[in-house]
Amino acid sequence: MPGAVALRSGANPRSKPKSAAAAPEPGTKKKGSERRSGPNPGTRPPESGRFDASGAGSCSSDSSCDRGSAKVGGARRKNAARAARVAPEGSDAAAESPSITKEPSLEKKRCSWITPYSDPLYVTFHDKEWGTPVFDDRKLFELLILSQALAELSWPTILKEERHIQLFDDFDHSSIAKFTEKKIILLRSSSSLLSEQKIRAAVENARLIKKIIEEFGSFSNYCWNFVCHKPIVNGFRYTRQVPVKSPKAEAISKDLMQRGFRCVGPTIIYSFMQAAGIVNDHLSSCFRFKACENHTRAAEVKKSIAAMSLTEA
Repeated sequence: MPGAVALRSGANPRSKPKSAAAAPEPGTKKKGSERRSGPNPGTRPPESGRFDASGAGSCSSDSSCDRGSAKVGGARRKNAARAARVAPEGSDAAAESPSITKEPSLEKKRCSWITPYSDPLYVTFHDKEWGTPVFDDRKLFELLILSQALAELSWPTILKEERHIQLFDDFDHSSIAKFTEKKIILLRSSSSLLSEQKIRAAVENARLIKKIIEEFGSFSNYCWNFVCHKPIVNGFRYTRQVPVKSPKAEAISKDLMQRGFRCVGPTIIYSFMQAAGIVNDHLSSCFRFKACENHTRAAEVKKSIAAMSLTEA
């Protein structure tokens, strides 16, 4: 017990055991114990898959820390560093939403980067959109642009930028392809979503999508052709297993760049694949893992029925 020393029977009460010198005075706390007592009320866990590894699982260098606690702290630091590689989030988001308050509980089992402290907008995005297969050209182009923004921002920050929907003409590629220099400058000054380089890349990519639609019938067909029109299901158990890119993302990235697309590196493309449901990277314990699989099956049945109707006609 801190601050107290037990005397053995028969021992000289005037002689103090050596350990008494290291014991803290009553009313004081050891640094190591203070860090292990619980999270600081002024701090919050991060909002998603990208964690701040610099402060997670820290352990005091005080010699009074026991070995067991040091091992636990080391394991937490190691896990936090691994978690920083996860793609769904983008950049550290813990310090970007100071107004977030802790929810009482999460009634559903979600991916581990969704915590009780996560922004409600981000939780909704995870529960209803992220990983759900998308086949609409406009929505796919929107997710491609937002995935480009992930290089500089986090999903919670991006989702709060409601104005970018109007500024980008609801992400209609036909409309964006006609953006003038004046419109580009207006976008740069009115929105913090994308840098000027990425805005210009989005305009150029919108013009190139027209050629893809002419060749493949739709941007959706082009994207889904790379996975034979069936989502890749990874079924990862842990956050640290989720990659930031894949061979398939590298193949799509290479093809797009050969067609003249800009800002479409393999990491951006993998984030796009995750958001569009081309790859299902919900953890296997998450309730959305099965839900996305069921959504895919329903889409396949609907597509088969539509094909049969065309054949009979």
